Amino acid sequence: MGQKDVVSKEILKNIARDISKHILHIEVKEDMELIRHEFTRVESRESDLLYKNGDEVVHIEIQNDNHDQMHLRMHRYLSDILFEHESKTIKQYMLYIGKAKCNMKNAIKIDNLDYKYDIIDMRDLPCESFLYSDDPSALVLAMLCDFEGKDKQMVVNTILKRLRELNDERAYRDYLKMVNIYSTNRGLEKEVKKGVEMLTVDIEKTPFYQIGVRNATFDNAILMMEKLNHSMDEIVKVLNIKKEELIEYIKNKKDEK
Repeated sequence: MGQKDVVSKEILKNIARDISKHILHIEVKEDMELIRHEFTRVESRESDLLYKNGDEVVHIEIQNDNHDQMHLRMHRYLSDILFEHESKTIKQYMLYIGKAKCNMKNAIKIDNLDYKYDIIDMRDLPCESFLYSDDPSALVLAMLCDFEGKDKQMVVNTILKRLRELNDERAYRDYLKMVNIYSTNRGLEKEVKKGVEMLTVDIEKTPFYQIGVRNATFDNAILMMEKLNHSMDEIVKVLNIKKEELIEYIKNKKDEK
């Protein structure tokens, strides 16, 4: 999963929780604990998502292309996880988000070895179930869906717009970080960048936004008159505002009191 080295632990925890809840249908406990662990043998390897969930350890890999040795890689992860958590029940999932048909093996049967992990192909999940959800944690996962031939920019714009409508500014920014992470897996970085820019412009054109900017400017003007002893004529010139509108704003503020 891309950009993980610069992603906060809390964001990763939310990603693990959301994928588990909406895609894997795992009941995630309140005290779930993210495990950030690098497995080292000959080369350095780090699992995408690994967390403790009660008596279980859940391992999730996100894959955007076919890998002919994925079954061997997942088995190696299992072996490494067992070294640290042998007493736990280990559940492994590979989330496939690629364009090509998934043809990876999910089992190994050799002599006495009988190993299997679960593959979830996002193309098998209806995108609409995420795209039109009123739960932002489900909506953001629409980034991982197969858009089924729909215009990529249109779908990304819909996701961003609905996230903006469903959240306050702080929550929207947090979900936007998750959208950026998922976009790297789907190659949608340009569409997300353009969508965010378009949404920002749209917000700035709304009457409520413009009123907010206007009022903030008038409040600054009043502060400059009261604290810095500037004349109204000086201030309207510097701030490029109309004197009669500032006078009316001051009058309305007094009337509200």
